[in-house]
Amino acid sequence: MKVENANAQMRKGVLELCILSLLSRGDAYTTDLINKLKESQMIVVEGTLYPLLNRQKNAGLLSYRWEESPQGPPRKYYSITEKGKEFLAELESGWDTLVETVNAIRNNL
Repeated sequence: MKVENANAQMRKGVLELCILSLLSRGDAYTTDLINKLKESQMIVVEGTLYPLLNRQKNAGLLSYRWEESPQGPPRKYYSITEKGKEFLAELESGWDTLVETVNAIRNNL
């Protein structure tokens, strides 16, 4: 087993939390989300994001709107819905519990 694969799987596991967290701060164009996630080293392949955004939209966690762009075609901007905010709060709680548990195990309980 390669450590790179394990690290990639851990990042994928928290990507949904990261996307909702970013959108809880304000609406975002897909390219902006990709750039922020790449800067944070959360994703390296753009194709990872599109299916996740679509799944979150279909679940009612996100909505989107089209805006005209001064350069090129219209842009799709995503925003978090009320349902998405509630889901994010649950994910954050689960994340906090998971981090505490992992740290307790790493530190020999």
